[in-house]
Amino acid sequence: MFLAFMILSFAKGSAPASENKSSLALTHYIMALLYDNSGELGLAVKEYEGALKLDNENPLVHLNFAVTLIRRNEVNRAREELNYASKLDPKATEPHVVLALLNLTEGKLDLAAQEYEITLKNASNLNPKNIDIYKSLGALYLRQNNIKKAEDTYRLISELAPQDPDVHFYLGVIYSELNNNVLLEKELKKAIFLKPDYAEALNFLGYVYVENNKNFKDAESLIRRALKIEPDNGAYLDSLGWLYYKRGRIVEAKEALEKAASLVSDAVIFDHLGDVFFKMRDTNSARVNWQESLRLDPGQENVEKKIRALKDK
Repeated sequence: MFLAFMILSFAKGSAPASENKSSLALTHYIMALLYDNSGELGLAVKEYEGALKLDNENPLVHLNFAVTLIRRNEVNRAREELNYASKLDPKATEPHVVLALLNLTEGKLDLAAQEYEITLKNASNLNPKNIDIYKSLGALYLRQNNIKKAEDTYRLISELAPQDPDVHFYLGVIYSELNNNVLLEKELKKAIFLKPDYAEALNFLGYVYVENNKNFKDAESLIRRALKIEPDNGAYLDSLGWLYYKRGRIVEAKEALEKAASLVSDAVIFDHLGDVFFKMRDTNSARVNWQESLRLDPGQENVEKKIRALKDK
């Protein structure tokens, strides 16, 4: 069945100069597949080369040839075949998938992301209503910190699937990056309305309120709802501890933040702990926690400033 499919694909993709030439190319291609499947890669390479000598314009042959070359560790040559396959069929996804995987294995993350982006764009053109493809594309843009493209992508998803809570949550993330607290709050509230037990959205909105020194009562309610769902989540405990700190409940803040730090090593948690100890006039413990925060995330100017201020005293 697989072989029949490949033969049909070959016939559809080829544009031979003559029927006889096409038949010979097809024969080489079939033999290449047979050798490939039996693990005789050297013979498969020769047959692929024979097929391409007769018909060099079939992207499927170039694609399969590239996969065989990868199995033989001929990566540079495989890249040439994949690039040519994508040139012959600009709408194809498969060559870019393979190129993305190649780049990942070689640690070329930026190049892998570029190929993955092309893959997802081509896939979305083939299936324009598949929101999972757009979600993957939006997540990729967020990882690349390409906020404008991420916003455009998630806005498109929200039009296709307005009742999807994840879409509104990630729009909230985007508006947080853009410092647009009005739209941030609106999107997070929408996510929670659609999914009342959305712990991550509950905590996020609560933490935003705390950071902006407003709605402390609502913030505590939101964070506690998140903790009821995930009681050992260090990030949520950090939010609660930071709320306590902002409200002057220092002993409770210390307890919550120390528990958070025991669950996850996070620079923000240790920064907050440092602030708590400083408030308690325990400067040695404050310094230790701020230094740990810097170790986990070097270059934080605000934390460095706090440590310098201790030295000046």
